[in-house]
Amino acid sequence: MEHVAANPWASLAYLVAGVCFILALRGLSSPASSQRGNRLGMIGMTIAVVTTLVTHIPRIAPPCPTGAICENFGTPVLDTLTLVELLVAIGIGAAIGIVTARRIAMTAMPQLVAAFHSLVGLAAVLVAAAAFLNPGAFGILGDDGEILTVSRIEMGLGIAIGAITFSGSVIAFLKLNGNMGGKPILLPGRHVINLALLAGILGLIAYFTQDQSPWIFWTVTVLSFVIGFLLIVPIGGADMPVVVSMLNSYSGWAAAAMGFTLHNTAMIVTGALVGSSGAILSYIMCRAMNRSFISVIAGGFGGDSGGPAGAVATDRPWKRGSAEDAAFLMSQAEQVIIVPGYGMAVAQAQHALREMGDKLKAHGVRVKYAIHPVAGRMPGHMNVLLAEANVPYDDVFELEDINSEFAQTDVAFVIGANDVTNPAAKTDKSSPIYGMPVLDVEKAKTVLFIKRSMGGVGYAGVDNELFYRDNTMMLLADAKKMVEEIVKSLD
Repeated sequence: MEHVAANPWASLAYLVAGVCFILALRGLSSPASSQRGNRLGMIGMTIAVVTTLVTHIPRIAPPCPTGAICENFGTPVLDTLTLVELLVAIGIGAAIGIVTARRIAMTAMPQLVAAFHSLVGLAAVLVAAAAFLNPGAFGILGDDGEILTVSRIEMGLGIAIGAITFSGSVIAFLKLNGNMGGKPILLPGRHVINLALLAGILGLIAYFTQDQSPWIFWTVTVLSFVIGFLLIVPIGGADMPVVVSMLNSYSGWAAAAMGFTLHNTAMIVTGALVGSSGAILSYIMCRAMNRSFISVIAGGFGGDSGGPAGAVATDRPWKRGSAEDAAFLMSQAEQVIIVPGYGMAVAQAQHALREMGDKLKAHGVRVKYAIHPVAGRMPGHMNVLLAEANVPYDDVFELEDINSEFAQTDVAFVIGANDVTNPAAKTDKSSPIYGMPVLDVEKAKTVLFIKRSMGGVGYAGVDNELFYRDNTMMLLADAKKMVEEIVKSLD
């Protein structure tokens, strides 16, 4: 820290990196500027990493010639061995990141994000543990040989947030990846248990400022791992996008805590930006879903409902249509609103969907896309897929901007979006998704709903009342194949 403070160029470099991160977040707020935002984020991170390497690698004095008086001999130089070790570690991490990014499917992006969040949390735990075991190397020892009080607070909070982020992100990954069910796992007395654990963690951190016994440090670590697990397990699948956003915020605060421990300004700024932006996004999404922001932090929101999860009323009458039926209805319409969901992502149907939209426009049909805030498995999932297929940004609308248009729309074309179009969210108080704003597709003159079969349910585990409406026509098939057949019929 002393070396960095003495070097004004390092402070200036960190300032430039921080500005790049702020501009990156601004760019990522819109699909049109997202690529520029990514580039600015990469530039800022490169500046921060290079500055940290230059200012924090140990310097060693050259060997003293035999028989010479060696006080202040020569100019200290960078420890080449340490530099090589760091570059090798960076190279290994970069290689893993590049390979993962190139191989990962867009449908697996949510669980990849959750996995990355877990690594940030684990890094915070390891840094805090290293600082506790060797405080002298981190410059946090006081004159009495004890760890500084402020450093104990930073260390305690860092390891608590990091451990919660790690275990919570692991559970989110398992749920998103299908290794765990999407239904809430409700433990008896979970709120009392969570409050007791949280109080215990905060109490032990306060005690840690007075006594740095190892048992206190490691107990905080274990309890934090446990509460992270307990906070995410009760959360159902329909609310998982908000969980991913909230864990993103936690990972940011964990990174900021690491920055305090390492005395690194760039990490503090970056972590604070990620933490605050993630919290703001979570708050916005909670408002969009009619959820309580406090309940997100407490865990188990949306999980108190006792609806008949997984019930499928296949004996109820419903209408089945074909690609030719869908093509005819849409070609005769004045306006078609397309509602994409996770089923589109699984089938990788976004390119065929864009081609269908172009064909309909050629027939003189107005085509719009309606995006629900939690469509898919993470915030912005559908926007990314549509942007990848070169769907014009002006054709894509958020829920609050387009919901009023369904009543004047001839055809609502739903492709793999189940829970976010379920009218039960507005009428059935026993449903796990009750109170969540949904797209009013049932108000359209005709609803075309692509689904693999009538036997499945959405991620929230509830049947969709929309399937059995008089104005709904079910198109049972793989989403991509069905859209491709519709495109052929339009020709």
